[in-house]
Amino acid sequence: MRAVDRPHRSGAGRSVLWDKEGAASRAWRRRVGWLIEALCLVAVSVAMLTLAALLVDVVLDGAKNLSWRFLTSFPSRRPEEAGLYSALVGTLYVMALTAVIAIPLAVGAATYLEEFAPKNWLTTVIEANIANLAGVPSVIYGLLGLGLFVRTFGLGRSILAGALTLSLLVLPLLITASRESLRAVPRSVREGAFALGATRWQVVRYHVLPLATPGILTGTILALSRAIGETAPLITIGALTYIAFLPDGIMDEFTVLPIQIYNWVSRPQEAFHSLAASGILVLLAVLLSMNAVAVVLRQRLRRRIQW
Repeated sequence: MRAVDRPHRSGAGRSVLWDKEGAASRAWRRRVGWLIEALCLVAVSVAMLTLAALLVDVVLDGAKNLSWRFLTSFPSRRPEEAGLYSALVGTLYVMALTAVIAIPLAVGAATYLEEFAPKNWLTTVIEANIANLAGVPSVIYGLLGLGLFVRTFGLGRSILAGALTLSLLVLPLLITASRESLRAVPRSVREGAFALGATRWQVVRYHVLPLATPGILTGTILALSRAIGETAPLITIGALTYIAFLPDGIMDEFTVLPIQIYNWVSRPQEAFHSLAASGILVLLAVLLSMNAVAVVLRQRLRRRIQW
């Protein structure tokens, strides 16, 4: 019986076919890549243009009020005499105290969880709760601060109560950022120190933490940048909107720039809206100054690191 002839493709034919299919696939991937790149560029452009429009609007409205008198005057019911001296000083007090409280606690917690804690169900639960706390609305922290610090501990509407409340707000962010920085330190650094006879604490203290400090500072910048603009937690604990004096200590009443800006925006007079724009510019200047100091410290520490 005669065998049925079957079509047969040579190796060269298959190679040509595969080349055509590969070229078509590569062309399709390039087109998809260009499309995604264009969409990302459009999204970034829209965001940047929106931000630029807001900044230009704020500068046009608020630049005319910026003066030394505005920075050194207390709030007033007369817009031509109003300033934000008490709010500016209160912001500096609260942010400095928040950093002093939150940073050591966050770095200590991150170091323990990453370097010392055993890997069991308890640490897994703690890590999951830290991740969940990072997404809790800020007003919830305000309610916690009101019930715990203001009423239970009797701190009242003081700078210390506000700083403790904001510390709770930024702790999950700081702990997460610090843990990621510790993980980024190569394992070989730890193994080399252990091989030379160092204890675990010596390895962490003299090798791991110094190498992780630039990353920890980056997380600190992000966390404090969020805290300086928060209004809901401080309003919840009773931070006042009208303070015509400077605090003498951490147990005095206070106000901050976001609350003072909110107070001016809520007034019907157009002159107070212009003052609010000026307050926004001052708040941005304080925020950028804090970030600049942290960035300079981070860069200096990075230059000292030698792998």
